[in-house]
Amino acid sequence: MQPIPLSLIRAGRDLTEPRVSPSGEHVGFVQRASGAASINRVAMSGDMIERQVTFGPPPAPGRGLGGGCYTWFESPQQGISLVYAATDGELWRQDGVRLERLTQHGRSASAPAVAEQRSSAVETTTPALVYVVDEAEVWLIDPSSGEQRRLDDGRHAFCFDPAISPDERIVSWQGWSPPDMAWDAAVRVDCDLVAGTTHEWRAPDAAFQQPRFTPQGEPIHVHDGSGWLNVHIGDRPVVSEPLEHAGPTWGMGNRSFAVSPDGARVAFVRNEAGHGALCVVDLASGAIEQIGRGVHGHLSWVGDTLVAIRSGARTPTQLVRYEADPWERTSLAFTQPDVWDRSTLPEPEIVEAVAADGETLHARRFVAGEGRMLAWVHGGPTDQWQVDWRPRIQYWLTRGWDVLVVDPRGTTGHGRAYQQALHGRWGRLDVDDTADLIRHAHRSGWADPATTVVIGGSSGGLTVLGVLTDHSDLVAGGVASYPVSDLKALTEVTHRFEAHYTDTLVAPNDGSAESEAAFARLSPIHRADRVASPLLIFHGTDDPVVPISQTEALVETIEAAGGEVDFVVFDGEGHGFRQPEHVEDEYERTESFLARVVAQRSPTSS
Repeated sequence: MQPIPLSLIRAGRDLTEPRVSPSGEHVGFVQRASGAASINRVAMSGDMIERQVTFGPPPAPGRGLGGGCYTWFESPQQGISLVYAATDGELWRQDGVRLERLTQHGRSASAPAVAEQRSSAVETTTPALVYVVDEAEVWLIDPSSGEQRRLDDGRHAFCFDPAISPDERIVSWQGWSPPDMAWDAAVRVDCDLVAGTTHEWRAPDAAFQQPRFTPQGEPIHVHDGSGWLNVHIGDRPVVSEPLEHAGPTWGMGNRSFAVSPDGARVAFVRNEAGHGALCVVDLASGAIEQIGRGVHGHLSWVGDTLVAIRSGARTPTQLVRYEADPWERTSLAFTQPDVWDRSTLPEPEIVEAVAADGETLHARRFVAGEGRMLAWVHGGPTDQWQVDWRPRIQYWLTRGWDVLVVDPRGTTGHGRAYQQALHGRWGRLDVDDTADLIRHAHRSGWADPATTVVIGGSSGGLTVLGVLTDHSDLVAGGVASYPVSDLKALTEVTHRFEAHYTDTLVAPNDGSAESEAAFARLSPIHRADRVASPLLIFHGTDDPVVPISQTEALVETIEAAGGEVDFVVFDGEGHGFRQPEHVEDEYERTESFLARVVAQRSPTSS
C-alpha cells in the first residue's frame, strides 16, 4: 500500500448537510476548511462547479453526520432563499444579495426548519419557521411579520430537531431531561398549534430521535423500542430488523432517513457491524433494495433525486446524488483532492470475540499483516467509528500497522442492550472488553504483546489508561490524547450537554458514600501508580471538555510511582488538535514513540 502522506491528513475540508433546493436544480451544503465555514451550492447536473451562497455572518455548521445549520425557505412572495444559523447566535435569511436578521435573542439559535412538503391548504402563504434556542426552547416565527412565540412548556431540559407538519398545524421535536441522555429516554413531542395541546410519543425502554412527517402528514421518526434503532411511521416500523438505522444524538440535524415526495418509499441507512449501506423500502410491498454501499447520512429527497453524504474505508467523504430507478450514483463534491491512489486500501474485516463473562464483543480489523497492531478505542463513549474515511487509520495502516477498531460495550451500532451495558461500569467494562479483544487478536496470531499498542482519545483515552493499569501484560505501550482520568472532576467542569453523563455511566453525583466509592473505583487516576507500560499523552491547554489539569495530576502520579510517561502540551488547543504544526508534531512524536516501544519482527500470518 502506498503510504498516505501527512500533508493529505491536514488537507481537505468538512462537508455536511446536503439539502436539495425546492426547485430541484441545486444542492446546498455546508463546507468548512481552515476554520472558515460557508454554505455553498452545486448544480444537480453534476458540473462540479461550486458557488458560495452566504456572505454575511459565518454559518455555524454541525459536525460529521450532524447539522442543524440551515434550511431552504420558499415563499410565494419572495421565491427561494436560505435561513441559516450564524456564529453570532442568530438566524439570518439570505435571498441573493439581500440579507436579513430574523432573530434577536442574544443567545444561540439553531436548527431552523420549515414544512418539507407543504399541503395545498397553506402553500400560498408565507411558510412558518421553527427553531431552537440554547438547545432548550422551541420557537415559532412568522418571517413576514417577525411575530414569534415559544412553543415548549419547559418540561424538557433539552429540545432538539423541530419539524412542522405539511398543513403547518403540528410542530414536533425531540425532548429529554437529565439524568437521561438523548439516547436513554428522549421522547417525541407533538404540539398542536390549533388545539393548543401537546402529546408525547414514548415506548418502553426506548429513545426517540429525528421527529419528522411524511408528505401525508403522518409522524415518522427513529426509536429503539425493539432493541434496535429502526425507522417508524407512527407506531409501525418501516423495517423491523436487528440493525441500526441511525447513530446517537450528539447534536442536531441527523437525517438518516428520507421519504419520497409521493410518500410511497423510504430511504434509510443501515449499520451492518460498522459497515454502512443505503437502502430504499417500498412501503406497500415491503420490498427492500440496497442502492449503495458505504456510510451514508444527511439524506434529502426531492423529485426523483436522493442526495447524501457518503464515505468509506477507501472513499473520502463526498456529496453524492442517486437518480431513482435504477439508482445511478453521481459525485457532486469532495472533501479531499483526488491525488492519491486509494485502490489498494483494504476494507476491514468484521471481528467477533467472546468476553470473560460470555458476551459477544465486536471490532473491525484493518489488515496490514506485518505483525504489529494498534488497538484503537473510539471516544464518546456512546459512539462508534463506522467504516468511513478516517485518514488517521489509513495513515498507520499504510505504514504497516494492523488497526483493530474495538467496540467495547457502551458502543452504539450493536443494539440498545449493548450500548446501555456500560451503565454504572464506565472505566471498568470498556477496559476489560478492550483487553478481551486484544487477547483475541493475540490468539489469532495477528500480533503479540510486544508489538501491540493501545491508542485513543477523550473517553477512549480513559480506556487506554485502564488497559495500562489493569492489563499491561497485553501491550507494549499506550497513546492517549486529552484522556478522561478523573470522572469526579469531570462532573464539575463539563459542558451542559454532558453535565449529567456520569449519572448513568458511573453513579448519581449525590455525595453519598456509594457514589464517591464508584467514582474513585472507576477513575484511572486512582490507580495510575500501577501504569507499567510506556505512555505518550497529548493535551491542549484550552480544552473545555477535559481540562488539562486532569492530565497534569495523572502524569504527576505516574512519575512519582516510577512510571514512564511522555507528556506533550499543545498551547491554545482544545478538545482535539487543529493547528497544522501541532497535528504534524503529534504524528511525528507518535511514530517515534511506536518505534521505541514496539519490537520489530518479521510479518506473521494474517
